[in-house]
Amino acid sequence: MQAAGTPQRRPALCRVGQAQGATPAGRMLVFRMSDSSFLETREHQLRKLRLVMTDGNLTTNALSSERGVSARAWRKGYWGFASAPLVQADGAATRSRVQQQALAHATTMSRFGPRRQAPPAGARWRGEQGSAGPIRLAAREVGERLRAIDAWCRRRFTGLVAVNLLATEESHDKQLQSDQGVAARLGIERAALAIEFIGQADDGAPIQVREVLSARGGLGDLAWQPSLLEPLLDTLHGHLQAKRHAVPARGGEHTVVLAPDLAGMLAHEAMGHPCEADCVLAGAVTATRVGQPVASELVTMADLAHHWNGQELMVPVYADDEGTPAEDVVMIDRGRLAGFMHSRETAALMGQAPTGNARAYGPHDEPLVRMRNTVILPGDSTLEQMIEGVDDGYLLLRTSNGEADTTTEFMFGVSLGYEIRGGRVGRAIRDTTLSGNAMAVLASVDAVGSEMHWDCAGYCGKKQPMIVSVGGPALRARAHLGGE
Repeated sequence: MQAAGTPQRRPALCRVGQAQGATPAGRMLVFRMSDSSFLETREHQLRKLRLVMTDGNLTTNALSSERGVSARAWRKGYWGFASAPLVQADGAATRSRVQQQALAHATTMSRFGPRRQAPPAGARWRGEQGSAGPIRLAAREVGERLRAIDAWCRRRFTGLVAVNLLATEESHDKQLQSDQGVAARLGIERAALAIEFIGQADDGAPIQVREVLSARGGLGDLAWQPSLLEPLLDTLHGHLQAKRHAVPARGGEHTVVLAPDLAGMLAHEAMGHPCEADCVLAGAVTATRVGQPVASELVTMADLAHHWNGQELMVPVYADDEGTPAEDVVMIDRGRLAGFMHSRETAALMGQAPTGNARAYGPHDEPLVRMRNTVILPGDSTLEQMIEGVDDGYLLLRTSNGEADTTTEFMFGVSLGYEIRGGRVGRAIRDTTLSGNAMAVLASVDAVGSEMHWDCAGYCGKKQPMIVSVGGPALRARAHLGGE
């Protein structure tokens, strides 16, 4: 499940926890909270390390740590929220003050009159998410490794205008409690290395290519010594050389083979967000499409909680930040819209079960419905077979950015792509855009790759950032490319 170039993770410790309110057969019992009030508290420590090196010069070396406590209270259909920095010396007093503030906010809101809304419900999780722990490297060692990579690239390759390197590490430690039985300790750790080569095209314009490696854990869990990176760096430089002679893409609708980088972006941005229940309640186009075809029968798409195919995922979520046991959510089942991701509140509003998708990024953020590990499940085609089946089209390998809305309309930047002619990969193309309606694009899918790739380097933006992983196989579909 590791991204290409990352090591196998050390075995994790056992996860100890149980969902209060579950039957022996694993069926969740609905746990109704008091109609008058409900209170939950989260202590949250966030640690981040970031080093940036440009042409062998360390330009950023930042280590930050933030610790805080937040509380949410529910009363007569209204939520109250409060948070504060947490200092160990006065921790108990701070927690009590924040809880009282949250209750006071909910009580004040309830004076507008009771809302005809069922109280949040669902099973609750008790236990600790065990972990082998991230392998951390000292900042000095991280800097030395970055400098070694830069020096290796400069010896090996000619014609580089600049080499930019970024190493990041991030960890979250959360402790949850509620007056309805939640008692959980949860953690997320991840690390990433970004490598960017900048060169010059034949016409003098700047060109760039980028590769990102990511792993669950710390920078010590990432296999990024120069000797291990040689094949990846050679391939990256080959793409840079190809872009020197790149040609513009022809605008219009084309058959495209989307590498996992773009297929994962399509799943997350264009279909994932419209399947978040708060977006559904706000009017997403998916609201009235459950049970209807929204994709090819080859497409099954899910937001996975913590395991797939017997292995722990890059962003394992055993319980969300409301203490709900995390469950896999199948959004598209063989082409038909099947379900949505829920918090306790959205589940109560829609008469469905919570799925463990309520997540908060920082100590002072409220939990929102967020994705975890979003993926289109693999099919049975190889990338070579998909390319061979295209007479005239494009192979799209990397994306630079993307945006989508709740109608599933999307536009992504394409930073690396090639022509396909007669079933063979041809010339590189200049940076362009890929756009369309996600449901129409997914409906046109006629091949799904068999190899799975995962990445957890980026953030999802929705009022607050969020650590997520995206993954999946390559896809072959029809979509619109921007031209000259």
